[in-house]
Amino acid sequence: MTKEFVKSVTSMQDDFAQWYTDVVTKAELIDYSSVRGSMILRPYGYAIWENIQKELDKQIKATGHENVYMPLFIPASLLQKEKDHIEGFAPEVAWVTHGGEEKLTERLCVRPTSEVLFAEHFKNIIHSHRDLPKLYNQWSNVVRWEKTTRPFLRTLEFLWQEGHTCHETDEEAHDETVRMLNVYADLCEEFLAIPVVKGQKTEKEKFAGAKYTYTIESLMHDGKALQSGTSHHLGDGFAKAFGIEFTNREGKLQTVQQTSWGFTTRIIGAMIMVHGDERGLVVPPKIAPTQLMIVPIAQHKEGVLDFAYDLKDKLSQTIRIGIDASDKKPGWKFNEYEMKGIPLRLEVGPRDIEQDQVILVRRDTGEKETVPLKGLESYIQNTLSDIQDNLFKKAKTHREDKTTTVTTFDEFKIELSKKGGFMKAMWCGDDACESFIKDETGATSRCIPFEQEKLSEKCVCCDQQAKHLVYWAKAY
Repeated sequence: MTKEFVKSVTSMQDDFAQWYTDVVTKAELIDYSSVRGSMILRPYGYAIWENIQKELDKQIKATGHENVYMPLFIPASLLQKEKDHIEGFAPEVAWVTHGGEEKLTERLCVRPTSEVLFAEHFKNIIHSHRDLPKLYNQWSNVVRWEKTTRPFLRTLEFLWQEGHTCHETDEEAHDETVRMLNVYADLCEEFLAIPVVKGQKTEKEKFAGAKYTYTIESLMHDGKALQSGTSHHLGDGFAKAFGIEFTNREGKLQTVQQTSWGFTTRIIGAMIMVHGDERGLVVPPKIAPTQLMIVPIAQHKEGVLDFAYDLKDKLSQTIRIGIDASDKKPGWKFNEYEMKGIPLRLEVGPRDIEQDQVILVRRDTGEKETVPLKGLESYIQNTLSDIQDNLFKKAKTHREDKTTTVTTFDEFKIELSKKGGFMKAMWCGDDACESFIKDETGATSRCIPFEQEKLSEKCVCCDQQAKHLVYWAKAY
């Protein structure tokens, strides 16, 4: 990269937070708006979200769910019907108090999530066991008035999908909660090349109003964790508060069992921090808006551009492809597409045309190789698949290197300070110990993993009998 280009991006090692900010702006994912904590999703950033959304929407529909859309505003009285829910969200709620110049008779909440809207609707449309299950999903924006913001990771407004379902039995709701968590986990690992740990949130960390919360947790390059998707078994708390009842198979009135689950644009932040490097963004091929960029060399010479465009037309049948025929110097084009993380770059000039070959450059490794035109299409597809696999393996190796087993609190503090990442430690289940660990180290419980191990008999904090293995980490 040219010195001028490198200067525009802070080194990851020097200041990871500033590196992240530099990348999201220099790679043209976002711009800042005039409202603090709000971001403008630029075409490249939105195209990445569209690819994620397209894949997830396909999987949501494949599991039998239907898309709906709920209103943006929630009356204050409606939000307050479920006590635990409103207490959990109160600090983040944005309120509308006026319509034009006229003061409203009742404040309206700008939705931070839509449980109460769905609950009100379900009450009106569910009457019999024949009406169940109701499997709904919504693609929307939500607003949460965050004090500290960072693009994608924590903004006042963000995009997401939120699923809301109703079931006859607790077991059916549980199965739904697990099923959708697995959809999220598979999407992260197979599509975004981000390895995740699946588990249950502690009572302290679960969703406000839920019976329990399942989560997928991922580890960033700097050793901090990120909650990447959650699935909640709501039980019948909302159903009782809103009167969502149905006549069961024995002819008796019964409340429904509900779930909710969500996946947001914060996953783009995870992608940046898991795969990015000193040269900028690295986008997994399966979600890359452009999987291969053609850069003509000596394009002013006869036949070069015609050849490049013919190649683009041929390859575009099977991959997402672009071409840069601008008058920028090739070096600047190389830097720009490395910054944007485009998986493959194809260079072709007069000499390559004469020899029936092209040059391919991988973004993940920087490897450059000469490839014959014959069989080029399948070679590119295989290379993209290899890049996808390599990104996942690299991220998984990093997570494993940054995961430490500790059995004493002194070990916990030393290892967390020294190398960061996940601390695997036993816990007694007491909220007091969980709070003490956070106060003393800054680490929070990320999840009680489904795959449990018995590292010791005692809690890492208090030496009492341990109940669970827990993943702990500092987190975004």
